[in-house]
Amino acid sequence: MADLAARGEQPEILFWVGCAGAFDDRYKRVTRAFVRILEHVGIKYAVLGMEETCTGDPAKRAGNEFLFQMQAMQNITTLDGYQIKKIVTACPHCFNTIKNEYPALGGNYEVIHHSTFLQQLINEGKVGVAGGGEFKGQRITFHDSCYLGRANNIYEAPRDVLATLDADLVEMKRSRANGLCCGAGGAQMWKEAEPGNKEVNIERTEEALFTLDGNAPALAQTRGVEDGNAGATPSPRANTRGAIIAVSCPFCMTMMSDGVKNKERESDVQVFDLAELIASAEGLNA
Repeated sequence: MADLAARGEQPEILFWVGCAGAFDDRYKRVTRAFVRILEHVGIKYAVLGMEETCTGDPAKRAGNEFLFQMQAMQNITTLDGYQIKKIVTACPHCFNTIKNEYPALGGNYEVIHHSTFLQQLINEGKVGVAGGGEFKGQRITFHDSCYLGRANNIYEAPRDVLATLDADLVEMKRSRANGLCCGAGGAQMWKEAEPGNKEVNIERTEEALFTLDGNAPALAQTRGVEDGNAGATPSPRANTRGAIIAVSCPFCMTMMSDGVKNKERESDVQVFDLAELIASAEGLNA
């Protein structure tokens, strides 16, 4: 962004990379995928680079309002200094914080989650996967991010993006407004699990696997993590090989990936972000 500003230029969007997108090895792949899409469609974008700091979301969720406001004000000062108006991010936590909590501190921007932005590109005809691409007919289930769904009522955009793949999209029993958290929201990512019968991400992963497997009896017994329903590892069906759990959040990516590893299903079930799926279907993967 500093380079553009030095030339007196403004980007169409500022891509807010986020901590995970910058430092988490797995989510760096999502950052690269989304950037390849932006470059493919000719969007003039910029990133803050070293000037971008944490939005303060973890601090706020953990109860440290003072630290949150310090981090938020630093970011607001930087954004306003560059006269930024439109921000796109692949992290629902960053999206929710900048969109809904920065205005109280004077930071007012148009903030868009990358699922909505991808939907807009598809609707405008700038991104189009002919015949569904490599994912045509593949079994996919989408896990709703709490901060994207319940916090901001964005349910259809990610599903519309997945619909362009012409895949076999199957919904989990707990989805949309009734979706189950991956277990990492509200600063839970940074603390040890509380006493209980099962980790939340294991419960959610089991539901995703049961859904992909078409295991109706197991799904019928799915209720919650406190009812003692430990659940056996679901057996893969022949047509499940290559199935996908789609996510739109770095926290969900980590928790669902860990769950798949816990269930030893890495050979037949993968976890991908929406941007990765679209970039791959468009042949944009490096």
